Amino acid sequence: MRTVVSVGALALAVLVFAPGPVPAFAHTATAATATRMVAPAVPTPPPIPVPAPIPTADLKLPGTASETVSYGRHRRQAMDVWWQPDGQRHPAVFVIHGGWWSSGDKKSMTSIAQSYAELGYTVFNINYRLSGDAAWPAQRTDTLDAIATARRHAARWAFDPNSYVLLGFSAGGHLATMAGVYKDGLPGLKGVVGISPVVSPLTSYADGEETKDVNKRKLRASAIKLAGGCEPTGRCAKQWASMEVPWLASRGDAPVLTVHSEGEFVPAYQSELLKKQLAKVGVGMSIRIVPGDQHSSPVYRMPNVTTGVQEWIAAKLR
Repeated sequence: MRTVVSVGALALAVLVFAPGPVPAFAHTATAATATRMVAPAVPTPPPIPVPAPIPTADLKLPGTASETVSYGRHRRQAMDVWWQPDGQRHPAVFVIHGGWWSSGDKKSMTSIAQSYAELGYTVFNINYRLSGDAAWPAQRTDTLDAIATARRHAARWAFDPNSYVLLGFSAGGHLATMAGVYKDGLPGLKGVVGISPVVSPLTSYADGEETKDVNKRKLRASAIKLAGGCEPTGRCAKQWASMEVPWLASRGDAPVLTVHSEGEFVPAYQSELLKKQLAKVGVGMSIRIVPGDQHSSPVYRMPNVTTGVQEWIAAKLR
């Protein structure tokens, strides 16, 4: 049933997206062609040469060093970092919070981030500009800039820049998977984990149109806000296309694991769309569906889910 619905939702989204003579390239183009058509390189501002420490709450964790630094000039362009001061380079986990793209903060992820620091990883817990600060693709730009800053100053945080994974929650799962399919793969990225990830804003837009589900309606409205306040037609079609993770899959992308609950408002068939496209280019993806209707962090905090994700990450960073 999920497969039928997912195909129907994507078909509806493509019909909305592709008016007149424009080809519905999501069905006919190769992944590489789609990438060229909808995901032109986005220029980013010059990076700050040295990450600037900023005042923060106490992040101390026994056996680790920690600090909060800025990776850009906006107040939201900041990340908490934990690392092992042992003179060795360690693989890293980047944690990306959710919140409808319009709210949330890295502090909600502190305990999860610290759990990976306790396992010996260097950990970057990032904030990014919200949709009220700037429209898409600012959130992707910030995610990529945070990663680039961490890799550029890897020695500072005892980080092996050629070995890291991304762990994103809900809207943060969208950013994690989007970074995972950016261009033909990011240097050093070994895997992407999405917990209840919104990998297809167009599907969320379609699913939220005629429903009594408050969260699905809110997700539709949040996706519209992310796109700058416009719906996926006319002049905004290209903007929405650039937000679709499945359409950007390419051969150099990292493997993906996503986790959804059976009854949540970000259904697993969004992940199935991504899995289908990644399979076409030879990239592996696993989808895990757990009982209940929990979303995001509560899904991750199920003991068997936490353990499974940690084992998957360990295998990719081994």
